[in-house]
Amino acid sequence: MAEPHADGTPRDEVDRIVLAWQHERPDLDVRPLTVLSRVSRLARHLDLARRGAFARHGLETWEFDVLAALRRAGAPYRLSPGALLTQTLVTSGTMTNRIDRLVQHGLVERQPSPDDRRGVLVQLTPAGLRRVDEAFADLLDVERGLIGDLPEADRERLASLLRDVLTLFDAS
Repeated sequence: MAEPHADGTPRDEVDRIVLAWQHERPDLDVRPLTVLSRVSRLARHLDLARRGAFARHGLETWEFDVLAALRRAGAPYRLSPGALLTQTLVTSGTMTNRIDRLVQHGLVERQPSPDDRRGVLVQLTPAGLRRVDEAFADLLDVERGLIGDLPEADRERLASLLRDVLTLFDAS
């Protein structure tokens, strides 16, 4: 393990990478790596933990994303395919395929739209509602465990800082 920082905090893999780049390219300002490389590594860890939580409930990440969007819509847990596109950031063709697969698994059903004769709505089935609720509860347990040792004030500060960064991306 690498020697700790002067203030006693431990060094991590990103510290090692940054030091190596500073040595190899002293002409470049590598400070963005200290934040964004950690975010990237954290995203990989979180993705693996989430995949595990969803897999325990027989779901892929994309399946959870669609089911969760429907669940968040509130009773009767239905949205148009267009609303699902907006919430999951996929193409129309991809969403059609995903809905087809969820229908095959008995987790959602298509219903005619009462407002548009040509339109359809996608609605959770009782099985889909149970599955997404169980997977979400498991996900929260997993995520709570990932940040469990972080004091509440630090969690709130981190959430605020990450929100500030994300709003830069969401605005563009």
